[in-house]
Amino acid sequence: MATKLSSEALANLPAKVAGPKYDRASLKAGIVHFGVGNFHRSHQAVYLDDLFNSGLGHDWALVGAGVFEGEKVGRAKLEEQDWLTTVVEQDEGHMSARVTGSMIDFLTPGDPAGIIKRLADPAIRIVSLTITEGGYFIDPASGVFNPAHPDIVADAQPGATPKTVFGIILAGLVRRRDEGTVPFTVMSCDNIPHNGHVTSDGVIGLARLIDEDLANWVGEHVAFPNAMVDRITPATTDRERGILAKDFGLEDNWPVFCEPFRQWVLEDHFTDGRPPLEKVGVQFVRDVAPYELMKIRILNGGHATIAYPAGLMDIHFVHEAMQEPLVRGFLDKLEHDEIIPTVPPVPDTVLENYYQLIDKRFSNPKIGDTVRRLCLDGSNRQPKFIIPTIADRLKAGQGVAGLALESALWCRYCFGTTDSGAVIEPNDPSWDRLQATARAAKDAPAAWLAMEDIYGDVGRATAFVEAFGHALKMLWADGTRATLTRYLAGSL
Repeated sequence: MATKLSSEALANLPAKVAGPKYDRASLKAGIVHFGVGNFHRSHQAVYLDDLFNSGLGHDWALVGAGVFEGEKVGRAKLEEQDWLTTVVEQDEGHMSARVTGSMIDFLTPGDPAGIIKRLADPAIRIVSLTITEGGYFIDPASGVFNPAHPDIVADAQPGATPKTVFGIILAGLVRRRDEGTVPFTVMSCDNIPHNGHVTSDGVIGLARLIDEDLANWVGEHVAFPNAMVDRITPATTDRERGILAKDFGLEDNWPVFCEPFRQWVLEDHFTDGRPPLEKVGVQFVRDVAPYELMKIRILNGGHATIAYPAGLMDIHFVHEAMQEPLVRGFLDKLEHDEIIPTVPPVPDTVLENYYQLIDKRFSNPKIGDTVRRLCLDGSNRQPKFIIPTIADRLKAGQGVAGLALESALWCRYCFGTTDSGAVIEPNDPSWDRLQATARAAKDAPAAWLAMEDIYGDVGRATAFVEAFGHALKMLWADGTRATLTRYLAGSL
């Protein structure tokens, strides 16, 4: 009979499950976090749990927050077990489970007044975010904040109750300014380039719509450190809950399964102090940009590279994709020929060693990461992880055959059927538009590249247009396997 996770159960956890070594009752809130999903609970929450276990930083506990009604489901699961989470690390030769206790509360999602009140509390010194790539109101083509987005425009209206993350954060900052409280730091933990700058652009951009003086005050007084975060963390299913109960004797409503590897590189720029996270492996640097670009291009770009051919070949798990020679070969050739050469040197890092680590991580047979997860949300991910690399290659007058094939594979995937004819269920917030465009592109490839908000200038570059059109026609004529075989043989 599995033990049900709760505060009461911490004293008698199953033998193979580690628990907090600190008294959770002594923790005090210091961070409000928006976006309490699996990645946050496998990453920032684990680093803080490590810190608390070392006897440090007990006034930096986490309080969850969210802006969407749908987040109430996750909140209810965590509330039932006193905000505790079981984190299971897995790779081919290792599997371990621990219960983390670094979260002590979770504000009701969709309750702006309650969240703003907590943000005004002087004890809260950091507001952190994992709201995914699509949550920052970025115009895909230009890569900058879009102040004309209807949700942002609504938050800027006089007397409006804010509904967006940026609106709620700004309201909290205004309250602190008016009450003479030091502003909190806003710390993005999302996989987007220059995430601190992007967050700053969003908060200040919204403030500018309301009051220029407010925008200037935020710019002068609030810190938005850039960060690079990394840990492969799939979604939780009944499979993971079953493994935890069977192998470890613990019942958790919402456990997190992840790889052992984790990384967090963070700029040391905070308005009101920070936890001593350098004690538990966080790397504080002056400039995150080199690490961030390396990760986004080699890892995130690598995920995109294997996602769509694997999806079209009906491969379910990522490690299974890496066992398919055509997929693994495509990743290796595209990385070495076109992606890695666009990555500038990174301090104390050999790019080839980093790539080999990525290859090993993608191949982890225990993690259960799905190809469908990697294919998700391409309309937000491609402009961040792939298209800038294409732009750099074109600017340097270099070839883009492999990157054009990656784009063509994404287009073919969005048509909505695999090579075998199986239906691909909607897998993007803009699926209807993407599917309609992909169907038009079957006979007129340029229709896909005409999505200005995604491709911008890249979609008009002759070399890319021709390579993309050729690759897409090949995929439709001969299928994914034959097209990849030709690419690997250098005869695409």
